[in-house]
Amino acid sequence: MRNMFAPRPVLLQFLLGLFVCVTSSIAQAAERERIETFLSVTGFDVALDSIALTAESAPQILGLESSDFGAQWGRVSAQVFAKDTMRGIALDLLEASLSDEALQHAEDFYGSALGQRIVKAENASHMVEDSETTQVAGRRIIADLVRDGAGRVQILNRMSRAVDAAETALASLQEVQFRFIMAASAAGVIELQLDGNDLRAVMAEQEDEMRLSLQRSNLAASAYAYQAFDDAELTTYVTALETPLMQEVYTLLNAIQFEITANRFEALAYELAKVGQGEDI
Repeated sequence: MRNMFAPRPVLLQFLLGLFVCVTSSIAQAAERERIETFLSVTGFDVALDSIALTAESAPQILGLESSDFGAQWGRVSAQVFAKDTMRGIALDLLEASLSDEALQHAEDFYGSALGQRIVKAENASHMVEDSETTQVAGRRIIADLVRDGAGRVQILNRMSRAVDAAETALASLQEVQFRFIMAASAAGVIELQLDGNDLRAVMAEQEDEMRLSLQRSNLAASAYAYQAFDDAELTTYVTALETPLMQEVYTLLNAIQFEITANRFEALAYELAKVGQGEDI
């Protein structure tokens, strides 16, 4: 199956290198404990846990419904997206790659009074199960801001660019879908009528629409999540996000979150094959 993949993104190649570099020396045990603290202080532990919520979209990506897998769906998805598994992968990667300087820099900001308020708000937004309701509310907030000519929209857009400076969000989303579909096909969950190149071509045709949809969704989600903060507080946050050390942190966290998501979706495909399902795509 691997030879059907197009050349992988630079971030993914970087992550493959990280997997090779991970060791299990006793000296790293204390460092791992510090990184666990880092995850808690910054809220990235909750962001990792929220990956499990993306499993809800898995059947739709394959043109199926969760009911197609019967009563086993809940058990299988919970097993594959277990919090301990995802956090373990993240800890291995961060332990091998996150510099002490960047770790301390992120902890200093997120450990501040403003930082902890932000973490609390972000944690709540990550674990919202009824995303449609928050999207509707967020779009209404944006509409009101645009109507009033408020500068807050520019602040939120600046924030979005800061947390994804490499603009990898769309490519990561497409790569997760591609790897999941190909894994599901290889496992016999679906019968894929396209080869890897054809599937990528179809995704490329949908790229502009997906990019616009993603931008709108992110903007609405941010408007809703940060509504309790004033413009000055959000500007302080954005300025902190734009510093080189915070950019180092977010580049790494985004890459790790992407790889864990793709890894778990591929694992899900092979577990679903054990349940039994066959459809044409």
